[in-house]
Amino acid sequence: MKDPARPDTLEFVVGSEKKLRDLLNEQEVLPLLKGAVRAGASGVMISDAADAVMWEHGTSVNSPLYAVQPFSLEGETIGKITVSGSDGNENYLKGLLCLLTDVVQTMLHNNLKRMLTTEMHTRVVNQSYEELLKSNSLLAVSEAKYRELAENLEKKVQERTDELKQAHARLLQQEKIASIGQLAAGVAHEINNPLGFIASNINTLQKYIGKYREMTEYYQSEISRIPQTARMQTAAEQKWKELKLDLISADIDDLIRQSLQGAERVKKIVSDLKGFSHIDEGQEAVIDINEEIDRTLNVLTHEIPRDAEIIRDYHPLPGFVCNPALICQAFLNIILNALQARREGLRFVISTDMRDNAIIVRFSDNGPGIPELIRSRIFDPFYTTKDVGKGTGMGLTVTYESITAYHGTIEVESEPGTGATFTVRLPLREN
Repeated sequence: MKDPARPDTLEFVVGSEKKLRDLLNEQEVLPLLKGAVRAGASGVMISDAADAVMWEHGTSVNSPLYAVQPFSLEGETIGKITVSGSDGNENYLKGLLCLLTDVVQTMLHNNLKRMLTTEMHTRVVNQSYEELLKSNSLLAVSEAKYRELAENLEKKVQERTDELKQAHARLLQQEKIASIGQLAAGVAHEINNPLGFIASNINTLQKYIGKYREMTEYYQSEISRIPQTARMQTAAEQKWKELKLDLISADIDDLIRQSLQGAERVKKIVSDLKGFSHIDEGQEAVIDINEEIDRTLNVLTHEIPRDAEIIRDYHPLPGFVCNPALICQAFLNIILNALQARREGLRFVISTDMRDNAIIVRFSDNGPGIPELIRSRIFDPFYTTKDVGKGTGMGLTVTYESITAYHGTIEVESEPGTGATFTVRLPLREN
């Protein structure tokens, strides 16, 4: 760019600071110094801004006259030229010094321009330095904007990819829930039919056996009154013992009672499975959170270890309006994680309460706990600590989204070795 003080000169700016030896070399300078000595100077010396001698020729010892002229680059003094000579040549020395300074200044500028132009494209060699700076500045701005756009685009693409993955996972999860619901309804219907006539037949069988027992007791009572031979009496008693009718008579009531209880249990499981799927309900319904938790536990009976201690600390709760299938799925994922965290000696406490117009549900277990390093990631999509093939990493993600869909929150507290507590807060709708 142009120096305002000297319009006929150019000052150049480079990316890194240049030293005097970077811009001038001995092969260029020494011939110039030798020429000045031949022209009448006693000695010539070039030093840098710190007065360190760079190059010199001739001798200045005992020279009665000295002339010093600084030279600059980019507006800063980077060195000076000293010319010595004899008395009477003062004007000549000053003229020679000015000439040397202009030559060195020109060499500096030319060398600097040559260094710049070798780094620039051939297409812009003939442009003015001011235009080159402007072009370079515009290119730098454009490059910065391009990088920013590229980074933002990459970030947006990654965000959209993650959103698509989550949406796809949610869609699969919803399809899975719907499929489970339809399957549960179909299984419930298929089981209910044979279960109904099994229970009915057992009740009818109980009546029939009662009549057979009554008839057997009548025969036994009547035979005892009829005179008979000892042989017949002994044979009848032996046959009675052989058929173990005393044991059968005593056990038959228990068998029928246990069969009916088993049928009722199956009926309850089918009812809970159908209720858990909520296949017969619309998108939203009023549910009892306590009942839904019990249904979920009943559906997971096969996952509960035999020695597990399940403690239900329920309090009366108002009805909660939601999509029951989603809330049940959320509870199922939390409970299933606790049941799988510790297979022996599990103590699982579920408590419910009302606080600040919101339903509070806590799930506490005595499992191994959740390390602090991964505690903040457990709700992330596809994150799982289970072995490959044993977990999709979407269970707690679905739980989190189901709870937050109703403006609720879910928090986790855990210390390694002391278990974990998941706290779900579901605010009630304002009328």
